Amino acid sequence: MEPDAPRARLAAIAAHLPSRYRTMEATRARIAASGGAYVPPPGLLEELTGVRGVHERDDGVQASDLAVAAAVKALKAAGTQIGEVDLLLFAATSQDLIEPATAHIVAAKLGATCPVFDIKNACNSVLNAIETANALIATRRYRTVLIACGESITDATRWCVPDHEALLRAMPGYTVSDAGAALVLTAAPADDDGPGVLTMAFGSDSSAWRACTVAGGGSLNGRSTDDEHTTLRLNGDLLRNALDDMPFMVGTTHQQELEAIRRSAFIAFHQISMPQFHDSSSKFRLPADRCMATVADHGNCAAASLPLQIVKAQETGRVEPGDTVAMIGLASGTSIGLALIRL
Repeated sequence: MEPDAPRARLAAIAAHLPSRYRTMEATRARIAASGGAYVPPPGLLEELTGVRGVHERDDGVQASDLAVAAAVKALKAAGTQIGEVDLLLFAATSQDLIEPATAHIVAAKLGATCPVFDIKNACNSVLNAIETANALIATRRYRTVLIACGESITDATRWCVPDHEALLRAMPGYTVSDAGAALVLTAAPADDDGPGVLTMAFGSDSSAWRACTVAGGGSLNGRSTDDEHTTLRLNGDLLRNALDDMPFMVGTTHQQELEAIRRSAFIAFHQISMPQFHDSSSKFRLPADRCMATVADHGNCAAASLPLQIVKAQETGRVEPGDTVAMIGLASGTSIGLALIRL
């Protein structure tokens, strides 16, 4: 990279949460109404997850619509017109269609005419989009990049449950939440004390790809309508084992980055439940006063969860311009991502 290469600056970040809210008691009631053989006892879902409820999009609202709603907010906050965007990236676990890329649908709804493409890596999709945008801005390929995320992931919730074991395998689906998020990144000088993406690091253990899956829709189970294929599913203890290994996956090679993250003003990390929130913060040795447990009220927003936490930190005055914020992404596959950004 050139010594005077520009740095990607976070000009704006936004989130969009659908107004419709489903409590865990409502989730239990829907499981009961499905006609399945098993209904969890009252309070079990809350006890196991620590989540009070999740957001659900209205009927007819697509992943692209959630992304557009967040993108409109981000563009307005950045003072950027859609015609000034050089590249649009759609980054999410969800999608409107298998073909074409959902980025085209988002672009059409926004009126964008720039190049577009999708980036998909489960719940690390937005982090990988930041990595991509940062690299393309540094090489001067593009100057302004819009990252849009739309998560319609409540589609993967399992309602008809045959037994308690199946409920536990389907547990991630009861905490997922529909959401939108967007980031506007622009080129800025890479000054020592200036704003922008300071560092990023990634690691993967792809041998654990079976840990958590939605197995239908691709070539493996393309036309299957079996709940085991169309809903979020934990496969044994693989996900827990993979999450346990993640701190060590980056700790030996990225200790300097982790120390910088621990010193940052605010730390966002991916959250799927309250037990996992406490477990991850302990394993990464994160200061509790600089983290926020958004999962309790808003559920697991998949790839939108990291932007949502930073937005909530901004809204509550926990960060301001000049502060550094950190992001730790944890995703099925499995992968981990680290980012440090100065606002």
